Amino acid sequence: MIAELRRRAYLSAMQVASWLPRVELPFAAPSRPELLAPPEPAQPADEAPAMQALRESVAPTPVVPPSERPKVEVPRPAATGRGAKPEADESAAEAPAAARPVAVAPPRFALQLLRAGDCALLVELPTGEPLQGRDPAYLLLKDLLRAAGLPDSPQLVGEPVRWPLLVRGNMDQGPQAALEFVQSFVGARLEEQAPCACLWLVGLPAVRFAGEADAESYNRELQIEGLGAAWALPGLELLMEEPQRKRELWQAMRRVRQRWMSQAQ
Repeated sequence: MIAELRRRAYLSAMQVASWLPRVELPFAAPSRPELLAPPEPAQPADEAPAMQALRESVAPTPVVPPSERPKVEVPRPAATGRGAKPEADESAAEAPAAARPVAVAPPRFALQLLRAGDCALLVELPTGEPLQGRDPAYLLLKDLLRAAGLPDSPQLVGEPVRWPLLVRGNMDQGPQAALEFVQSFVGARLEEQAPCACLWLVGLPAVRFAGEADAESYNRELQIEGLGAAWALPGLELLMEEPQRKRELWQAMRRVRQRWMSQAQ
């Protein structure tokens, strides 16, 4: 009995409330039947409401992918009072830069209108200055006129057209404005002259801004509204830099020269 009391004292000192020996102990009191029965598993339904609420509060929050997150729109307050602006102005300010018109630099060229017999010539000035008697470009032009059966000393018609017209200012000097100006200038000068059988457009600026064409139209005939029949030629400087172009020019001249040769006869 004394040994049993000593064991219980040891167990109490070690804070052991209940224990089961692996072998039968001498002088030990018989074990209580309820201690030998296996413990019953805890049932989730028997959990206290406080424990269930605690588990739900510490449950991890599911992560929502960015693509599935709902968009939250914050309403903007309506603009009122003196500082209010129309919604159209706000949408225009937020328009992408690609949708906004891009300013186009004005083209730069110089043209001279001449008259040789029944033909008028709108010639690109390579240097921007009027052609002089000993300029290689002017000597080439004289050769072209002789080959075409026209007087080789063309007469000036008006002052050269230099574009842009103004160095400063808010006037539109883009390509469309240049085209309209050149066509109106040439049309007004031709009305002051005798009837013109054909208008030579010599050089890309003359072809583009009087004939509304491009370099693909070289050596071809054009019909221009308000100006009549025209013939597109490469520029004088281009013909000097690329002499192989002269062969195509002579071949085209054989067809076109019938326009002014028939009237001369």
